[in-house]
Amino acid sequence: MSAAGRTGAVGALVEVPTEEVSELIREVARTVIEPRFKALTKEQIHQKSHPGDLVTDADRQAERVLTEALRVRTGAVVVGEESAFSDPSILDAVPSADRVWVIDPIDGTANFVKGSDDHAVMLAEVRSGQAVRGWIWQPRIGHMFVAERGAGVWRDGRRVTRGPSGDPVIAVTTHPALQQTIAPAGGPRLEWGWSRWCCGVDYPRVCTGEVDATVYTHSHPWDHLAGALMLRELGGVVRALSGEDFGVCEIPGQPLIVAVDEPAYGAVAGALKGMDVTIGSR
Repeated sequence: MSAAGRTGAVGALVEVPTEEVSELIREVARTVIEPRFKALTKEQIHQKSHPGDLVTDADRQAERVLTEALRVRTGAVVVGEESAFSDPSILDAVPSADRVWVIDPIDGTANFVKGSDDHAVMLAEVRSGQAVRGWIWQPRIGHMFVAERGAGVWRDGRRVTRGPSGDPVIAVTTHPALQQTIAPAGGPRLEWGWSRWCCGVDYPRVCTGEVDATVYTHSHPWDHLAGALMLRELGGVVRALSGEDFGVCEIPGQPLIVAVDEPAYGAVAGALKGMDVTIGSR
């Protein structure tokens, strides 16, 4: 991974070392997020679009702090989940800007509210419509995953490697109906389990070999950019059921299959073909 940063001319974008960004994420989690873990009041928990879609004061403050720090340090566009909820038009910058930072201040907010360790801070750097760096920090679990395009995936400073999917393919989801599906004949079988309701935990599980695939019914960029870069650095697949590869924007109306390789994707996609998968929740 690169370590040296450089500063351009006045008004130009500023390069920031990967480890400096990692330390910023850790610091925000330590000072803003973790003090509220198991300490939130009812007044600090808010509902967004539907029951169970939660945001807390910790999410909002963490996003504000990260946004300000990245804007001041780099001069780039910053898009956060909570800002995009208030003003979806800011998402237009993700595929078009020279450089944009995409923040999920607390992924797995519902878990965080319940006092579960399965939450994470996620950040991705996008250059001209392509994710080039990604960070996932699991503050309670204590792991920092980092990816740079073309340089692999690292967990706590050690390179991540994993082997191919097996037979059966171990796939996880939060949807009970999907867990009843069966892979088509002629390929690997499917063994279903439960995902963790947190992309910042689920993607690392695929990257490290704990599971082979995860299925989502949404593809918001803040949830998937960092993890998708990591998995692709390991040769994985992040693709809609239709066969469209995830880029940097949501693929509306399509389940998203996150798989370690083509055989795992094929087994899951084959099982889901023809199913009426409700779009809008994880």
